[in-house]
Amino acid sequence: MPAYRHRSARVQSMLQHLQARAPTTMLMSKLAGLAMEVALAAPLVLFLPAYYVYKLTTSLLSSVFPEDVSGKVVLITGTSSGIGERGAYLALVARREASLGEVADNASALGSPGVLVLPADVSKPDDCQKFVDDTVAYFGRLDHLVNNASIWQVCRFEEVEDVNNFRTLMDINFWGHVYPTRHAIPHLKRAHGRIVGVTSNSSYIFIGRNTFYNASKAAVLNFYDTLRMELGGDVHITEIVPGVVESEITKGKMLTKEGEMKVDQDQRDAVLGPTPAEPVTLFAKRVVRDVCRGARYVFEPRWYLAVYMFRVCFLDILAWSARLLTMNSVGPATTDTLGKTILDMPGVRWFTQPASLQTPEIRAG
Repeated sequence: MPAYRHRSARVQSMLQHLQARAPTTMLMSKLAGLAMEVALAAPLVLFLPAYYVYKLTTSLLSSVFPEDVSGKVVLITGTSSGIGERGAYLALVARREASLGEVADNASALGSPGVLVLPADVSKPDDCQKFVDDTVAYFGRLDHLVNNASIWQVCRFEEVEDVNNFRTLMDINFWGHVYPTRHAIPHLKRAHGRIVGVTSNSSYIFIGRNTFYNASKAAVLNFYDTLRMELGGDVHITEIVPGVVESEITKGKMLTKEGEMKVDQDQRDAVLGPTPAEPVTLFAKRVVRDVCRGARYVFEPRWYLAVYMFRVCFLDILAWSARLLTMNSVGPATTDTLGKTILDMPGVRWFTQPASLQTPEIRAG
């Protein structure tokens, strides 16, 4: 009993000592925080003008002297779904061999001197190891890796009965970028090459009914940002941040709340609404141009950069407008969102959607 009382008295003494120091500790913490704010703000005032002069100069130089990719080897994943066929020697990776053949024929017609077709699943580590090794064995080198594989999801989070149904989405949208990158880095270091990661504007915009998709794109964008810092200049990294672009996703191919892959253009329209879809050929041309100029980030269409600034400066307004357009139903069906209602107005769909997005003949497999 005396030992217990002695320990209890010691604990009470320590608590009293901490309580006495609490005001001083809080004051020191606030002062440290204020000092950090000043320390971070000062470089903005001092160096921001010089930094923008530097960025403008390097941008002009890279425009005049872009990278010449002729004779280089480019490995592209996710190529059977629309984005990515141009330039150099190409190794094309996707699950559907028949679609890969069509892309390979188009790439050859556009002037590629050699195309290697590699059917594989980017969500499987062994497949990724094999297609990287096969590319190097066939061409003798690897200069660029383009990670483009992705699938979409449309449903409210509360509608999902089993979140494990969406592991496939994370396996493709996140790990499908990580696995090829890990195996390709040693080869890219030798070539002083580049990784091109296709992310999404969903990495920073609150798009309703896309909970898992948004999370996967935010994860992969931060993966590339951190990897760029770790690699320094050994391997360059360009992040493509596309908006609504003509592809299988914008044709309505998606994972449903049950985790099944299907085509549902009503659900697509409920989310995308009247947002203009950029033709894939125009998108590819602009992206390749900016990648060859050494850009760190490529926002395409360009006007999505303004949406990004809204995220930085007007966060609440962006969230409110996204909810207004994609979440609240204004008709009897759950897909009757305000965005879809605007899209269904006379002439709007014709103006915002290419003809390929309006056809029902789209494969869900």
